[in-house]
Amino acid sequence: MYRKGIILAGGKGTRLRPATYSVSKPLLPVYDKPMVYYSLSVLMQAGIREIAVITTPEDQALFQRVLRDGSQWGVQFEWIVQPSADGIAHAYILAEEFLNGHPSALVLGDNLFLGHGLQQRLIARSLPCSGGTIFTCEVSDPERYGVAGFTGNRVTQIVEKPTNPPSNSAITGLYFLDGDAPRRAHGLRPSERGELEIVSLLETYLAEGTLTVERLGAEIEWYDAGTHDALLEASQAVQRLQKGGELFGSPDEAAFRRGWSSGEAVAKAIQHLGKTAYASMLGTLVERAIRQPEAA
Repeated sequence: MYRKGIILAGGKGTRLRPATYSVSKPLLPVYDKPMVYYSLSVLMQAGIREIAVITTPEDQALFQRVLRDGSQWGVQFEWIVQPSADGIAHAYILAEEFLNGHPSALVLGDNLFLGHGLQQRLIARSLPCSGGTIFTCEVSDPERYGVAGFTGNRVTQIVEKPTNPPSNSAITGLYFLDGDAPRRAHGLRPSERGELEIVSLLETYLAEGTLTVERLGAEIEWYDAGTHDALLEASQAVQRLQKGGELFGSPDEAAFRRGWSSGEAVAKAIQHLGKTAYASMLGTLVERAIRQPEAA
């Protein structure tokens, strides 16, 4: 079975108030693009074309205005409402009918993955459809995150915001789980804060020895843009990386490179974007791709 995608873009964005009083956090700009573009492009790089977008009831229309129906990028969206912030694992219950037994890739709407070599890692991890895979990144402050502990390269424990971290490997907001994830999520009990925790769901795979890890190296930067400082750092990182002449977090580029949209469709998008740096860079990359086609 092929893998379907989930973008979890609910929540109230309380840590980013007052900026999020009028707009959902994943719709805030990260340099030149809405934050949700970066999450979407990750799924597209993994070859995923059927994607459920989970939002709050009041924000869904705004996301639909930004993302439209997905046909411009060769993808298809299913729109799902999360009435209250009931935890990341709750997304699998909400998306159970959409998944219909398929394995999934869930990405949080405020997580960005920037750098080279990501697409190859995603495709490699997307092919096995049993068990689960977490993606970790080395950080200097692991006590802020869920952290994976290892024996060699084997995951042996997962600890949420540990006082004494077993490693510096933070678990990022990207999860590849098999088609059994909704059933497992149904069996979870809410935590003390009233949520179905993703750590609890991952622990069910860990207990069975079916949880694997993909450690993101130094060539890939990860940002959890849930605070003002992190949002600024992510924007500065995109600005820095794009000065090298490449777009990051662009569904337009991802669709073109995968052959899901034509040069004509991209030209139409560029015309609609107008005289912006994003449009100019997209046009340059498309022209370069046409002149020097990538090897199949």
